[in-house]
Amino acid sequence: MYEINKPAPQLDPALIERMLQVETATLGHVLHSGFVDPAVAPLLPGARIAGTAFTVRIPGADSATLHYALTMVRPGDVLVIDRSGDDSHACWGGVVTNAAKLCGVAGAIIDGRATDLNEIRANAMPVWARGVSSKTTKFLGLGGAINVPVSIGGQTVLPGDGIFADESGVVVISPDRLEGLVDQALAMQDNELRVLARLRAGERLADISGATKMVEQS
Repeated sequence: MYEINKPAPQLDPALIERMLQVETATLGHVLHSGFVDPAVAPLLPGARIAGTAFTVRIPGADSATLHYALTMVRPGDVLVIDRSGDDSHACWGGVVTNAAKLCGVAGAIIDGRATDLNEIRANAMPVWARGVSSKTTKFLGLGGAINVPVSIGGQTVLPGDGIFADESGVVVISPDRLEGLVDQALAMQDNELRVLARLRAGERLADISGATKMVEQS
């Protein structure tokens, strides 16, 4: 059985531009949830994306629904692919990479495996996955779903959620929280530059951060 739903509204392009400046590790300083299992890791060094979640759930060895999703996905979307627990078959390979590139996809987050790493690299397609496999999906007619809530690395992702992904990991944020968190994260990153300048000027990190006072006055 197939469940096919319309995509959620895309995030504002201006907001996405600001999201791209945010490091996921900065979000790690202020959030306790929203983090995808770090085993879902980038296949390209230096990769960083941000965008609107376009969710897909495909069963085991069958990737027909993913191919169909590529007829619906919009430029700038992030494909978020729930593999229904399958950690054996690669659902993403060279042909899907090329098709996604032509669609303008920002990247893909896969709770499973990919293949054809050379083509992923040649196309500079940002993909996060649990690694690679030469065992690939087929077309078996087992069903699937598009734009439904999915589970990725222990994190629930809803269609339209904001996705941040870089070399440190993947973070999922609901749209209503994005503006405030982006503002906070960018302010923290600006402050970090000031901290680095103070360190180079000879100050000690513990004095700057307040750790000295916390420890010595406890």
